[in-house]
Amino acid sequence: MSRIIDTHIHVWDFTRAEYPWLKGDTSVLNRTYSIDEIKEERVQTGITDGVMVQASCNMEDTRLMLEVAAQNEWIHGVVCWLPLLDTKETARLLEEELLPNPYFVGMRHLIHDEPDTQWLLQSDVIESLKLLANYNKPYDVVGVKPEHIETVLKVADKVPGLKFVFDHLNGPPIPTKEQYGRWGSLMKEAASHPQFQAKISGLGTASGNFEGRTTEDMKPYVAFALEHFGTDRCFCGGDWPVSLLANAYQQTWVSTKSILKSLLGKEELEAVYFSNANRFYQLGL
Repeated sequence: MSRIIDTHIHVWDFTRAEYPWLKGDTSVLNRTYSIDEIKEERVQTGITDGVMVQASCNMEDTRLMLEVAAQNEWIHGVVCWLPLLDTKETARLLEEELLPNPYFVGMRHLIHDEPDTQWLLQSDVIESLKLLANYNKPYDVVGVKPEHIETVLKVADKVPGLKFVFDHLNGPPIPTKEQYGRWGSLMKEAASHPQFQAKISGLGTASGNFEGRTTEDMKPYVAFALEHFGTDRCFCGGDWPVSLLANAYQQTWVSTKSILKSLLGKEELEAVYFSNANRFYQLGL
């Protein structure tokens, strides 16, 4: 059986960390989520390997995920958080806590929750990102606006050694069915730089207004990413449990697989399902 890496899994535990973005939330997301909850669906879906991704901008969330990874043999990496505005503390945490941990494979900050879409361009943040690049650890971009793509293109110029992946394809205009507008032109520009990769994830809920969204609604944007980034710079993630707002874990992957199977051959599927993510996050599988 071929292997599939789910590169975008969250857990959160209200007894262990603060999750400001969930305060006042009345959806199914406003509770603790354990990795054990997807065990049966994961196996049925054929997901063999996983990477966890930070869900809050604090070290408590990161430490929780590192613990969970160590307790689950199918989890091979964690995209952690670091206090990028404090370069000295970032350096200390990297050297003392994260780099010695074999599950640390990259980092992310919830830039879509920052009022300033140019948050990443602050001088202290840039210096911290240079540290990340020096250790050859990539950065997950969780942008939701075209302005976030513009910002990250500028960051890439300032930190040429840093690798990036756009989580959830940076929120394509699925609700309006626009093909492909400002999002498309900026993603095409990003794709022209080898620093950037694209994560096919979270499309069931990307850009809001997802009621009644179908596989056919999402397919053009996946095809766009594959065309411009290439099948050697795209990989997949489920975005559980955020994906529950639209579909169950298994159905999310059924949709993703259906789209990819209609667009790619066997070798290309193997790359997008497994080898690209294995290489990007240096999982050593």
